[in-house]
Parts: sequence; structure tokens; C-alpha cells
Amino acid sequence: MDLVALKYIGAGLLSIGMAGAALAIGNIFAAFFDAIARNPSASAKIEKYIYIAVGLAEAMGIFAVLLAFLILFS
Repeated sequence: MDLVALKYIGAGLLSIGMAGAALAIGNIFAAFFDAIARNPSASAKIEKYIYIAVGLAEAMGIFAVLLAFLILFS
């Protein structure tokens, strides 16, 4: 198999990491809205942790994109 083909396969597999980050962010916000629906007074306490969790999940997606670019263009 050619090395160029392996680059494209590796970049395609990294799209799983980007999809995982999108699913994680969706699950985080779904749990957040569910918690606010059950207890609206706790939203101020929960909100700061939500932003940290979303930032960490989004960072995994960004790392996957950066690795895909490094694989494709190196």
C-alpha cells in the first residue's frame, strides 16, 4: 500500500476523534439542561463546570484536527 493512501486513512480515522468530541459536547449540554430543568436554582453553581468540561471536550476535537493536518501535510 502506498504511503499517501495511509496518510488519507489516518486522517479519516482521526475524524472519529472529532465526532467523539461533538458527541461529548452534546451529552454535556443535555445533562446540563436536564439538571436545570430539575433544579433551576443550581444553574449558577453548575455553569462554571459546564464551560470547563466543554472546553476540554472541544480541545480533544481540535487536537484531532491538528493531527489530521499534520499527517496530511507532512
